[in-house]
Amino acid sequence: MINNMNKTSSLSLLFKRLFGTNTNEQEEIFLEEQIQSPFQTILKNFVGNKLAMVGLIIFLAIFVFVIVGPIFFPIQLSYQESTQGNIGMGRNMLSVPSKVSTMVSIDSGSSFSVGADADGNVYTWGYTRINKTTNMKNIPENMGSVVAVTAGYDHALALNDEGKLFSWGSNRLKQVEIPDEVYEHGNIVQIAAGYQLSVVVTDEDYVIYWGNENLNDIRVKKKSQQGEIQKAAVTSSSVIGLTVDGEVVHLGAESSDVSDIPEGLSSGVVDIVASGASCAAILEGGSVVVWGTTLRGEGKVPEFDGAVVSMAGGRYHYTAVTENGTVYSWGSNTLGQTSVPFGLTDVVEVFAGYYQNYALKSDGSVVTWGLKGYILGTDDLGRDVLGRLINGGRMTMTIGAVAVLISTIIGIIVGGIAGFFGGKVDIVLSRLTEVIAAMPFLPFAMILSSIIGNSLAENMRIILIMVVLGVLSWPPLARLVRAQVLAEREKEFVTAARAIGVKETTIVFKHIIPNVISVIIVNATLSFATSMLTEATLSYLGFGVSLPRPTWGNMLYGCNDSIVIQNYWWRWVFPAALLSLCVICINEIGDGLRDAIDPKSNKR
Repeated sequence: MINNMNKTSSLSLLFKRLFGTNTNEQEEIFLEEQIQSPFQTILKNFVGNKLAMVGLIIFLAIFVFVIVGPIFFPIQLSYQESTQGNIGMGRNMLSVPSKVSTMVSIDSGSSFSVGADADGNVYTWGYTRINKTTNMKNIPENMGSVVAVTAGYDHALALNDEGKLFSWGSNRLKQVEIPDEVYEHGNIVQIAAGYQLSVVVTDEDYVIYWGNENLNDIRVKKKSQQGEIQKAAVTSSSVIGLTVDGEVVHLGAESSDVSDIPEGLSSGVVDIVASGASCAAILEGGSVVVWGTTLRGEGKVPEFDGAVVSMAGGRYHYTAVTENGTVYSWGSNTLGQTSVPFGLTDVVEVFAGYYQNYALKSDGSVVTWGLKGYILGTDDLGRDVLGRLINGGRMTMTIGAVAVLISTIIGIIVGGIAGFFGGKVDIVLSRLTEVIAAMPFLPFAMILSSIIGNSLAENMRIILIMVVLGVLSWPPLARLVRAQVLAEREKEFVTAARAIGVKETTIVFKHIIPNVISVIIVNATLSFATSMLTEATLSYLGFGVSLPRPTWGNMLYGCNDSIVIQNYWWRWVFPAALLSLCVICINEIGDGLRDAIDPKSNKR
């Protein structure tokens, strides 16, 4: 009868609230307690905490970012490219100026491109900052009408219609200081640039070069070769030439893969081009022969639908166009440099350099493909910061989560047993907890990781870090669980369970622990942030996950340099910001859960 009256009273209060009937505040509170479960109450209190909700939304966004992101931004741990080191943020490496007339010459350097249009104007685009004092946008003035341009690693050359040569960019090894000899052997007919090296060929078939001759193997034999070279092609460290008789020759003194010229290229060659470590020759029939270091697929020449009429080489790829206007590109495709746009036809000439490609169509338009740039820049080894940030975040969160799982399990077991059984068991476990808690955490973890970790494989080292973090961080939770269990074991439901013969371990882990699980969840949430921060600290100090596998911590470790901090801010700002933001959000979520579970804590 009393139960029916209580149900009627609750229904009446609910009816009054739904239909706007006036009720006092005590009735509303009583009504909420009657119709809401504890979980619903906690959820409502947590949702009402705006700061905690903002933290949850931001954390979930970061979590999805680092968990799903590697699918779209995979990384190769062995990848590095020195020519792409410390390139800033941007996606404009293929942004050819739109308001120009037809381009007649285009070439690309390590991170920039330079082009000349039909009106003789010169343009640069891409990431043009070479160093603190050099910017490729600073094109020389009064060059006149430029007919040809070429780009090296960090400099460029331009030739005007009067045969005068101009150069700009980095001059660290005198690669932009044009020698007087350039004009002593006729008019210039070809210009080329490589890694800190400049080369010109005159109409008297002379080759003149200047710049870094130590790295670049170029020793033209004046008697036997000078006066016979009609074209030169520059690799990363060598130069080859094409004689007036159609023979390919090596313009150097050192033996290399490029110097070992295949048989059949002593005549009948109409053009030559070079990539970073290989060379290609176009024969009279339009076929192509490639030799040199072709480990990245440069030697896999495709079957053409006609004779090749124009060809260009990038860092690790080649691009060619046939007499039918069809474009082919082959070699390495790590940065999309061989992904020719579908349906590209009616092309009359192609230009390429490093990781960019430009196809000039018969209507004067330019179609581009290849590396557009890096959203968050690159590090000192040319690795994409965004990709490493995403994959590093997944590793940092994984280590933090596993470490928390280990510490939570140990803390619950030790604290639960110590609190329930008491006596000698409590004394032993409490003293063990104090011993572990007294250990200097970071020094101990660093020593253990240094001694044991160096003898382990990388995956085992990561597992070791997770275990070390988990095993050394459980004492605070064990103390908290012990205190809660001490209070819970004196309640009636525990006495009843003992009376009916329930096992003591079952009472602890099936009946008592679920009653204090809310406190454990809050502690685990806060410990997650601490574990992430500790892993980042270990990696930053060089005792965590080893490079090249990224984490947010070792990404910051690679920026532990005043030059990097001052000049390459994107390398440390983003991992530091994400790590800080993630830790702050997790702490806010933990505080919000604590307040939602125990609303009275807000008033303390």
